[in-house]
Amino acid sequence: MNRTTTLLCASIMGGLAVVIGAFGAHAFKPFLTETGRTDTFELAVRYQFYHTLAMLGAGTLMTHFQSRLLSMSALFFALGIFLFSGSLYVLCFTGLTMLGAVTPFGGVFFIAGWLLLALGTHKNGKAS
Repeated sequence: MNRTTTLLCASIMGGLAVVIGAFGAHAFKPFLTETGRTDTFELAVRYQFYHTLAMLGAGTLMTHFQSRLLSMSALFFALGIFLFSGSLYVLCFTGLTMLGAVTPFGGVFFIAGWLLLALGTHKNGKAS
């Protein structure tokens, strides 16, 4: 992902996290409480926010450094959001527990994104 795409994606993901979180706290609250999925839903929103902020950080760093590692980091954060948070959202509303097998892959993308962010920052910090 390039800088513009990363920052645009992060902005959209952040806005969606606010909207999804608000619906979870209000419109979906009775359903989530009844199905016992409130904690799962809140975890999905929280991790979406964390990694949206990480994408913003990666995009901001791209304004200072051209780095394939930073680009890949942003992509991995986006994929992690889709797989981790996305699978938890679907689980909350469908009850499909087999989606639990997808969630850890999102976590692996998150971890890889953080490692790539660290490597990209370290590599570019040495160059200056």
